[in-house]
Amino acid sequence: TNQNAAVKRIEFVGPSVGADLAQTGAMALMAALLSILVYVGFRFEWRLAAGVVIALAHDVIITLGILSLFHIEIDLTIVASLMSVIGYSLNDSIVVSDRIRENFRKIRRGTPYEIFNVSLTQTLHRTLITSGTTLMVILMLYLFGGPVLEGFSLTMLIGVSIGTASSIYVASALALKLGMKREHMLQQKVEKEGADQPSILP
Repeated sequence: TNQNAAVKRIEFVGPSVGADLAQTGAMALMAALLSILVYVGFRFEWRLAAGVVIALAHDVIITLGILSLFHIEIDLTIVASLMSVIGYSLNDSIVVSDRIRENFRKIRRGTPYEIFNVSLTQTLHRTLITSGTTLMVILMLYLFGGPVLEGFSLTMLIGVSIGTASSIYVASALALKLGMKREHMLQQKVEKEGADQPSILP
């Protein structure tokens, strides 16, 4: 052995560090979901916001479940990937929500179910194309990015796939289940129009 060698510092990564990481990651995810709930609630309507947030939580839980099923260790890289999944899924949900609000203004005689159905159909092509190209890029990252990016890219592959489905099938369906109606989305708009415009009905 080298007599001149000196030990400067000893570090030990144990269960306490893992617990701190899990707690910090969970707090970050909860803070992100709460912020999204407030943002979507102010921009659209609380029923739609609740559907979006539940869909995002669904994405995270299912992704974590799949990772746990294959015994993949959760680290900071995967936590960062989960945050990216939330942001990506939110983008899809915002596009759909904006189209729903627009169609509530354009289609006067449609039921909420019909409005939601038309809106999802109109945005479906965009959602599938965007998600498909994103998944191709992430797949290349998983195949050629090396072990450092393996956890991040695998989590993104799972999360984006689930998020695409939830933005189509979960968020809007939950908003309908919560009783979303035209007057909820356009309450202020209807009041303003009724106050300063004559009725076009006989």
